[in-house]
Amino acid sequence: MNVNSSPRPTPIWQRLLASLLALLIALPLPAQAQGTAPVRLPSLGESANADLSVADEKRIGESIMREGRRDPTFLDDPVLLDYLQSLWVPLVLAARQRGDIDADTASYFAYEAFLLRERSVNAFALPGGFVGVHLGLIAITNTRDQLASVLAHELAHVTQRHIARSIAPGARSSMVGLAAILLGILAATQGASADVVNASIAGGQAAAIQGQLNFSRDMEREADRIGYGLLGAAGYATAGMGEMFERMEVANRLNDAGNFPYLRSHPLTVDRIAEARSRTLVPGSAPSAPPLAHALMQARARVLMDTSALGLQRLVGGETSSPQMQDRLAASYAGAMAAVMLKDSARLAHFGPALETALAQARQASPREPMAERALAMLKAEVQMARGQGAAAMQTLAELPLVEAPGVSARPQLLLRARAALAGAGGQADATAVGGELRRVTEDLQTWVTDQPQDGAAWEQLAATAEASGLRLRALRAGAEARAAVGDLNGAIDRLRAAQSSAGSVAGQEFIEASVIDARLRQLVAQRRMLVLEARGER
Repeated sequence: MNVNSSPRPTPIWQRLLASLLALLIALPLPAQAQGTAPVRLPSLGESANADLSVADEKRIGESIMREGRRDPTFLDDPVLLDYLQSLWVPLVLAARQRGDIDADTASYFAYEAFLLRERSVNAFALPGGFVGVHLGLIAITNTRDQLASVLAHELAHVTQRHIARSIAPGARSSMVGLAAILLGILAATQGASADVVNASIAGGQAAAIQGQLNFSRDMEREADRIGYGLLGAAGYATAGMGEMFERMEVANRLNDAGNFPYLRSHPLTVDRIAEARSRTLVPGSAPSAPPLAHALMQARARVLMDTSALGLQRLVGGETSSPQMQDRLAASYAGAMAAVMLKDSARLAHFGPALETALAQARQASPREPMAERALAMLKAEVQMARGQGAAAMQTLAELPLVEAPGVSARPQLLLRARAALAGAGGQADATAVGGELRRVTEDLQTWVTDQPQDGAAWEQLAATAEASGLRLRALRAGAEARAAVGDLNGAIDRLRAAQSSAGSVAGQEFIEASVIDARLRQLVAQRRMLVLEARGER
């Protein structure tokens, strides 16, 4: 029992802890964040502008993508990517119309969606407006509205600049954690027990982590809310968001018991399901879209997730017991695609007529889905090419249905036409034998890459068709541009220098191509020098 009734003095390290934590709590954001910025509603990310400028965010995102495009998991499947774009572009257009995309991010950010060959159910936003989608996510969705709801959520992360906005809270959390460590050391110098010192450090670190988790959960809720508005504004069925959360809950149930919600960076899925369901009570949602096109793309994603011989063998049967037409056609689609990749001649012979039947059924569907018909016709052409029927494949591609929708392009059939023309030419380099189709597709590819200079796959096809057509310098330059498009500047420069050396004395069209090669080489050398200076922090 303490006989001294006067209060004991507070140890100095406790007074320092209380004072420093109070100071940190009251600490303003970094000085550069205090600058004034015009208020533009409904954007909620203005405080991010001072912490990470739009130009800096763009530069970081492009740097990540330069490395990412060379990663083996980066997937440029023209058909599936075109379908993804058909869902993504209406959301971006809706964001512009709603005012979620301001003038700065509209001019700087790429607003580009891309695919990753990953089985996990995931999608993510990168700085600069890039959004990645795992094949596993597409594979578990049943409707385009479910997939579009995830894209809308990630687009909301981009438009609200959540990555940039997380910097200031993250910096403050780091300061709290650092302060806890320093004060733990101070406590040790004052003779405090080891338990007290460890508790001080652990408590400060926990507070820092919890603060960051709270901020992350708030951003996820904001992305859900804004994404829901984008989903409806773009013409999708808003029920897709709740359905997607339910599917995610089922997919993660084995690995997630739902414990410790206060330690999560995302809100509990059950909470997100409840909020999404409550929003669907508001009238005015669009009806769900016809399911066939999405069923085919879901099947395509499943094939591309695992391209091993064993994985493809499991799909090549092409049969299902489902009574739904879209399930039967999707099974045939997956089987035919697996047979093409396996080069299974026996199964290819079976899938030729099977795809013709599938096309006839798709044309009788009500309502008709031109995108589904196009997907089936292109796969039919691939089967014909795999069977050595290049001319038949070109005829099939010439009869493709026209698809007019935001985000849908002629890219898939253009690249397939190039492959069919090369197959029809039998790989010969004689321009006379190649014929008019090869020359036409070469010119069409040249027109395409003029408008889409970052399309590495198109440059590669142009290199092949130009070589087969006898256009040597154009082929060499296209090969270099294909390397530049995926961020391999060294490879591109080496190829351009090789083309420069082999140009020799040229005239006419080849002289123009040689001049383009000289100018492009100077550009890429300057670009490489700039990137080196950036990496050194000298720019």
